[in-house]
Amino acid sequence: MKVTTFVVFTALGLLSMSVQAQNTQQEKMKTCNAQAKTQSLSGDARKSFMKSCLSAEAAAGPKLNPQQQKMKQCNADAKAKGLSGADRKTFMSGCLKG
Repeated sequence: MKVTTFVVFTALGLLSMSVQAQNTQQEKMKTCNAQAKTQSLSGDARKSFMKSCLSAEAAAGPKLNPQQQKMKQCNADAKAKGLSGADRKTFMSGCLKG
């Protein structure tokens, strides 16, 4: 039961990160488009501006909530330790609780 619950919560966490990433990308596009419009850019100037605007914001990376940061850190720790299978599940469970 605990393993099933863990798998469900892990899947939900990953799904929410995917949805958040899509929303973040959409927000970047909206923001950059609005800035290009206020500057009345068109053609190559607009294309260049959009490229730099989107890449500058992409470099900042998505903002993770505390639970996502903890999940990311625990995954990185488990990978660094080379854990898999039941050992990984046990480690992840303890890491996420503590």
